[in-house]
Amino acid sequence: MSPGAPQEDVPGEGESARDEVLQPQQEREEAGEQEEDDGVEVEEEEEEAAPTHLPFAPSSELLDDVTTVDPSYTISLIRQLLPQGSNVEKEFSAKQGAPEEKGENSDNGESAQLENKDPWEECGCILWDLAASKPQAELMMNNLVLEVLLANLHVTQSPRVKEICIGIMGNLACHESLVNAISMQNGLITTVVDQLFLDDSACLSETFRFLAAVLRSSASISWAEALLPDEILSRVLWIVGNTLNSTLLEKSIDFLSTVIDNQDVTSILLQPLIKVGLTDHVISLLASEIEKISDLSKFDRSASLDLILHFIEELSATDSCLEVMSSSDQLIQVLDKIIKLPDKFEVSSYCASAVMILANLLADGKHIVPSLSHDLPFLEGLFDILPLVCDDNQARNALWCILARLLAQAQGIDMNSSSLKHFVSLLLGKFTLIKDDLESHRVDKEVELSAEDAYFKHGVSTSLSTICCIMERWIAEKSSLSEEEAAPPESAIENARKLRNYYQNYDM
Repeated sequence: MSPGAPQEDVPGEGESARDEVLQPQQEREEAGEQEEDDGVEVEEEEEEAAPTHLPFAPSSELLDDVTTVDPSYTISLIRQLLPQGSNVEKEFSAKQGAPEEKGENSDNGESAQLENKDPWEECGCILWDLAASKPQAELMMNNLVLEVLLANLHVTQSPRVKEICIGIMGNLACHESLVNAISMQNGLITTVVDQLFLDDSACLSETFRFLAAVLRSSASISWAEALLPDEILSRVLWIVGNTLNSTLLEKSIDFLSTVIDNQDVTSILLQPLIKVGLTDHVISLLASEIEKISDLSKFDRSASLDLILHFIEELSATDSCLEVMSSSDQLIQVLDKIIKLPDKFEVSSYCASAVMILANLLADGKHIVPSLSHDLPFLEGLFDILPLVCDDNQARNALWCILARLLAQAQGIDMNSSSLKHFVSLLLGKFTLIKDDLESHRVDKEVELSAEDAYFKHGVSTSLSTICCIMERWIAEKSSLSEEEAAPPESAIENARKLRNYYQNYDM
């Protein structure tokens, strides 16, 4: 893809909120958006297609400390990126000297590699890969790569050139030992933050990836402070709420999760983000994504929805956001839809996150409990989630604590015969699910319970005790009826007794 590849426009912030915005470059989609190139060796015979990809953070399995790439070759690649006539070109020449003249057979195959390709893009993509190697990254840093990249960002109008520059910086920033030097580079922080106001999805994806990397580093405070202005934070939330590009959505959500995960960054940015509408934006985004689940043929952002739910789960665990979220009718409606989804096995991860969020909300929003406790399809949905979270202790514990709250509320109200009948019918129908869960999670009595396990045990015992009370009430009511009063079959009463006896005798 050449630097002059056609770009798709992004509407201004006053246009329709869900118009087609921040779309990927068409040529980039056709290239498959390969995430990372496995190798760093430069062979004489390169593949025909230029690498167009989003390398991830370096992995210890990906690259060794020693690479076969000649340092002079890496330096020659940096030279290819120099903007002509710039100050950095003069500085680079003073440091490295003029490039050596090459004979016919001394080009190491480079002319064959670059034929019919844009030399700048080809060299930039190779450097992008090499920056994942710590020795190569250090070599680049010692040879003015930051100055060269910044100079390009200041003069170019090409989204592809900007994307490659930020992508190289993103890989450099994944090496903790280099982050301070990167952050201290004159003008770099301001220049990178300014890229958030671009309208190209690939550039924005790389910018968010870079920012997430530096916010996880020891230099996080200086970057968090640079992001503080309301116009910047508002722009971040606007991108999150409006992009239709899955990669950009995932990178931007990952950036926001990094804000929550780093306590120093949280103390700087969370309240300003809440002030410009963080919770409302992500809840609206979640509601929009959930609407698409009803038509799975059109739903192609399942990974993005997982990220959104996980991020809202993180937000619901923070006191600053919990109060706002617990009063959001829209969020409760979205969670209600997830809990009541018919084919839960296809969306089991969503259900686990929904349970965690709901458990956090109920701890603060006690006003939610009465309406949910009367909603039998909702309670049925909760019981149906039990087998989906059997291997997730945290979600399972949260689910039993939710059931304890709702069942206790339901049992405490003055149910009429019809409501009582429906409750008992539900509990009898879900007996096998409940029994399977309880039998598969018996706790060794000799093992001392953790605080979390003790809290969970309380949730289970409260739920079972409440179910027993509901069953006792129904059995007493129906046993007193005569045949003329439409007494239920003896088998139904016997089943209720068996269920009650099992729960009464269950020993955790």
